[in-house]
Amino acid sequence: MNLEKVVFGFFVLLAATLNFGYVIGDMSDKDLHNVYELYAAVAVNIIATILKFGDRTQIGAVHLATSLVASIQLIIAAGVWIWTSNVDPGGITEAALASVVSIAAGALLANVVSVILLVIETVSYRHR
Repeated sequence: MNLEKVVFGFFVLLAATLNFGYVIGDMSDKDLHNVYELYAAVAVNIIATILKFGDRTQIGAVHLATSLVASIQLIIAAGVWIWTSNVDPGGITEAALASVVSIAAGALLANVVSVILLVIETVSYRHR
């Protein structure tokens, strides 16, 4: 068993599941979208992105691209949350929360593509 592949797969799947956990639920209900879950999704996605550097294969490049997309979108979602909760005098409105969740849902799509790539790569792996 390759420990590097285990760690890589772990963070790819954890990034997707944390992101899914944040996105699921009514877009306008703040109680269903915990800010700490969003921050955890950002942190794990950044770790997953860092782990994808160094893979020089074509599928590795696509893995990195999907991870960069997810990380950037989650950072933007967290930025919108921070802005609306700390700077905007209206606070986190239903519209602002819907924007945060929508952006995070885009990141979830990128994470799903990354998981699909991981499965394809695993299935097509030939033992040498």
